[in-house]
Amino acid sequence: MTGRTLCGMLRGTTGGGGPLGREAVLVPVKAFGRAKGRLSGVLTEDGRRRLAMAMAEHVLEAARPLAVAVVCDDREVADWARRLGALVIWEPGRGLNGAVEAGVGHLATMGVERAIVAHADLPLPEGLGGIARFEGVTLVPDHRDDGTNVIGLPTRCSFRFSYGPGSFDRHRSACQSSGVDWRIVRHPELALDIDSPTDLWADPRWAHLIAEVLPLPSKRDER
Repeated sequence: MTGRTLCGMLRGTTGGGGPLGREAVLVPVKAFGRAKGRLSGVLTEDGRRRLAMAMAEHVLEAARPLAVAVVCDDREVADWARRLGALVIWEPGRGLNGAVEAGVGHLATMGVERAIVAHADLPLPEGLGGIARFEGVTLVPDHRDDGTNVIGLPTRCSFRFSYGPGSFDRHRSACQSSGVDWRIVRHPELALDIDSPTDLWADPRWAHLIAEVLPLPSKRDER
């Protein structure tokens, strides 16, 4: 599904981009110790931390060969990202929306023309690079059509990030009212995330991630 007119702010841009290239993936990562609180009934605090770290690392790996930047306000996350070869964009106290906006702006100053903003909790993030092929704004909703798992956009195209419950509708409305060229991509893998206990067993393709954070009660134990 596409919208109306061209966002256009990067048409006519010449050159090969800055040191990161023309396209880059931006991953906002919160402190691992505060991640996945909704899984506290089935995972220990250490298990949630390890799961968050494993998924985030998987997202960074899937983003290659594009340049990867992590926007964060946690020292452990920053050190972890640097060890994995990611650019760290330090934005303390901005909240998710402010941090992402600042991160995209920082990438623009480095010559990046298109950014792919991807959440760190995508268990099947392969295919991220293809989102950048569209010149306007791409919205990838979650499988509930509630959140927005991935957004692809020109870095110099004005866009208001509005993450949180119901963000997909807000992002779609923002595209409709702004006149940008936009589309919705319902990607079967990128639409998946792990937010609730039922998500842990929703697909065997991420069983290896769950195995890393055991002990975890089995379905039989929950009956």
